[in-house]
Amino acid sequence: MKHLPGADPELVLLSHRYEELERIPLSDMTREEINQLVQELGFYRKETPDAPVPEEFQFAPARPLPTLPPRQAPTADGQTLPKRDKGEHPDL
Repeated sequence: MKHLPGADPELVLLSHRYEELERIPLSDMTREEINQLVQELGFYRKETPDAPVPEEFQFAPARPLPTLPPRQAPTADGQTLPKRDKGEHPDL
């Protein structure tokens, strides 16, 4: 957790590679609402501060980054190449 003086409080969710996934503003939420949000997101709450975190929750609620469709490289004239079937060879 990092406190920034004068900044509005927000929850920043990161991937396992520390890439930002989402920012959730917290300034208009009560403590109970924040606790419920964190629970709904899949964070594990320890029974006591000294309690160990179970192995299945060590990286929870880490989510993978959304996958984007592969981009097609433009040709020299700025147009994208037409899609081909896997078995179709451009020279045939």
